[in-house]
Amino acid sequence: MSVVKDLILIRHAPADHGGALCGRRDVAVATLDGAGALGAYLPDLPIVTSPALRCRQTAQAIWPGRTIAQDARLWEQDFGAEDGVPFDQLPDLGPMDMNTLAARVPAQGESFVQMCDRVQPALRALAPAIIIAHAGTVRAGLACALGNVGPALSFEVAPLSVTHLRVSDHGWSIRRTNWMPR
Repeated sequence: MSVVKDLILIRHAPADHGGALCGRRDVAVATLDGAGALGAYLPDLPIVTSPALRCRQTAQAIWPGRTIAQDARLWEQDFGAEDGVPFDQLPDLGPMDMNTLAARVPAQGESFVQMCDRVQPALRALAPAIIIAHAGTVRAGLACALGNVGPALSFEVAPLSVTHLRVSDHGWSIRRTNWMPR
């Protein structure tokens, strides 16, 4: 009989990114509005964050005073030379399908495929858990459930949204995406 483990992925609160791409650039949150109420809707599971300040601040707002582990494998995609570039100055990549986009490696960075190769073993090893991380980390989990990396880039992942996955020996399933308590 297969054991089913819940994996709750939460994207950090809105980042104070200054209008520029931030993957590995460590920025604070812009606001924690709504974060404190989120904990009441979540199961009692171990909590792990990306080491990013925005993730740690989000976790502390949801669970004040609680000891929370960090895992460096949960960092956002490394956008390399594009990290810190204002959104309106990022290169126009033109039309490309999701699999081609997922394989694109920014100069001195990593592709989304490479990020998934880093993140997915961590998600498997950490389940059951609540993970506070990045949109890319959430999409990496969705890629596991979909069995394909490219289509996971189609998911919008709002700040402070919850994605609930289930992990078992038989595979992954998606219970809910982009959920926020109202």
